[in-house]
Amino acid sequence: MTRKQKRLAVIAGGMGFIIAAVLLVMFAFSQSVAYFYMPADLAKTPVAPETRIRLGGLVGAGSVVRGAGSTVEFTVTDGSANAVKVHYTGILPDLFREGQGVVTEGMFASGGNVFVADTVLAKHDETYMPKEVADKLKAQGLWQDGQGGQSQAGQGQAGQGEGQEAKATR
Repeated sequence: MTRKQKRLAVIAGGMGFIIAAVLLVMFAFSQSVAYFYMPADLAKTPVAPETRIRLGGLVGAGSVVRGAGSTVEFTVTDGSANAVKVHYTGILPDLFREGQGVVTEGMFASGGNVFVADTVLAKHDETYMPKEVADKLKAQGLWQDGQGGQSQAGQGQAGQGEGQEAKATR
């Protein structure tokens, strides 16, 4: 092998290594991405079962039903006629209540339209709401800055306090 051929072999090997590393990183990121949806988005474009997503909106009025142990069922709405039923097993944030902004993370159970959440996030004070949720609610006219989550459609006053995150243990 000449020097030129050796040099080309080393360059080709290095490029192959770099390409393999980039592909592995891209595969790892594709496994951890959770897209954000609101109930109106899900009504327009349904998501395949067992696809990991984030579901955000307001906890529906009168929808919180506590089951045995730490099981809770509630609906997430965005002020439209669309609502998504959520099933969660775990400890909810202290600030979780009806009419409050919430982001849940999980997936739809196969063969059903119930969203099974493994993470529930609640807002931390009267003026904070997750950016993605606030932007979509503002676009619908249901959220205004400085109102602390007060809905124009009568959704109620959102809570105050420190933000908390709850995760179910597996």
